Amino acid sequence: MYQNEIVLVTGSSRGIGKAIAYAFAKKGAKVVLNAATSEERLINTYTEFVNEGFTTTHFFGDLSDFDTTKALFHHIQSEFGDLPSIIINNAGISHVGLFTDTIPELWSKILNINLNSVYNCCYLGTPSMISKHQGTIINITSIWGNVGASCEVAYSTSKAAINGLTKSLAKELGPSNIRVNAVACGWIDTDMTSCYSEEEKAAFVEEIPLCRTGQTEDIANTCLYLASPAASYVTGQILTVDGGLL
Repeated sequence: MYQNEIVLVTGSSRGIGKAIAYAFAKKGAKVVLNAATSEERLINTYTEFVNEGFTTTHFFGDLSDFDTTKALFHHIQSEFGDLPSIIINNAGISHVGLFTDTIPELWSKILNINLNSVYNCCYLGTPSMISKHQGTIINITSIWGNVGASCEVAYSTSKAAINGLTKSLAKELGPSNIRVNAVACGWIDTDMTSCYSEEEKAAFVEEIPLCRTGQTEDIANTCLYLASPAASYVTGQILTVDGGLL
């Protein structure tokens, strides 16, 4: 289904992003891996993919910077001779702390990384999609972007903004046959949630109707669906994957 499609997955050296990239690569897509914090981990993931026989390339850089994102798209064009038909914006950081302790520099950092990276990839990726009258964008957000979370005000705000971008962009790009959706994740077992104690995790799970936390594959499978012809009439949606919590 995805044979030779170019798929960009930001923040894909580990966790949810890596699982998404793996799922598309396994289907035959040409996958672009990206990370901004550990080049070593990115190269390890790239090597893993190559050893699996996947068609892939990697780019290290912070995509909240517009010029860095431009360099990424030049790299993709150079490597694969074209630009992505599927963009999955997953790169992001979290922060847990009181709003009164969220200094301006930290607020700007979270908003820049979580929101501006999405803007940059969409801004640079959509012209090619429009010219081909085809494309799919999937933004990875959070249930806290839907309802807000105490002690995660900056993070929740950034994800709520991405939800708004998703719905607005879907309306603008719909006439060009480009679909834009978001996946709002609940508790997914990743490094991002490993900071919580087992007691905190158990208390959270008590509230989940499916009585378990999510796995990265749950989000990857959702992305495979949203990018597929099976979801050809689905756009502008914030699809919540949280085990029934909200």
